[in-house]
Amino acid sequence: QEQLVESGGDLVQAGGSLRLSCAASGFTLDDYGIGWFRQAPGKEREGVSCIKNNDGSVYYADSVKGRFTISRDSAKNVVYLQMNSLKPEDTAVYYCAAVHFICALSTGPYDYWGQGTQVTVSS
Repeated sequence: QEQLVESGGDLVQAGGSLRLSCAASGFTLDDYGIGWFRQAPGKEREGVSCIKNNDGSVYYADSVKGRFTISRDSAKNVVYLQMNSLKPEDTAVYYCAAVHFICALSTGPYDYWGQGTQVTVSS
């Protein structure tokens, strides 16, 4: 059974860092584009970053560009989201998702979703 599990969320002070992990079971993440999304209370889910599976291209939302970095560890079948210089507005539940062949910052194309991990940034 295909499953994605996020981990690494925590409470952190503004300016701090966290690394989120997206681990897969039942399939190989290298065969998929992987996206990170977040949803704050009362807001729609928004794309944060994604990484393609064919050429490793990465994309970021303007709000996180220069602060967040997405990467793969193929040996561990994990995708990471390194988050630096965190701001209170980064507070949200963070989700990873997988889709064949592409990478997108919109939620529509994705086939598999994790359950999310909470990130809270205090001011």
